[in-house]
Amino acid sequence: MTEDLTKKAAEMLLKGATLLSEPCPYCKGVRVMKQGQALCISCGRQPEKKEIPKQSQTEETSPSIEKTLEKKMEILTKELENEKDHEKQQNILKTINSLLETMGKLKKKQ
Repeated sequence: MTEDLTKKAAEMLLKGATLLSEPCPYCKGVRVMKQGQALCISCGRQPEKKEIPKQSQTEETSPSIEKTLEKKMEILTKELENEKDHEKQQNILKTINSLLETMGKLKKKQ
């Protein structure tokens, strides 16, 4: 293991890289990965770039959240159509506005 490789691996780890559980396919050495780029600490080889999709809990549940918000929007729209009281109409409009903001934020995250 050369000093340059050790320094490069240490820098990558300090900048958020992770140690890989899979050894280097060439020399079976320890590898680190950052932004899809793997580096073997022993031989210095960099196998093909590998994108590792990050799947957070928010991404897993966002389709059901979006569906729920859409259903609420439909319900509120029907209530607004039938409501005669001006104050209640204003409250429904405020809620619709909040739902639209939330839906917009969810779309930006994706």
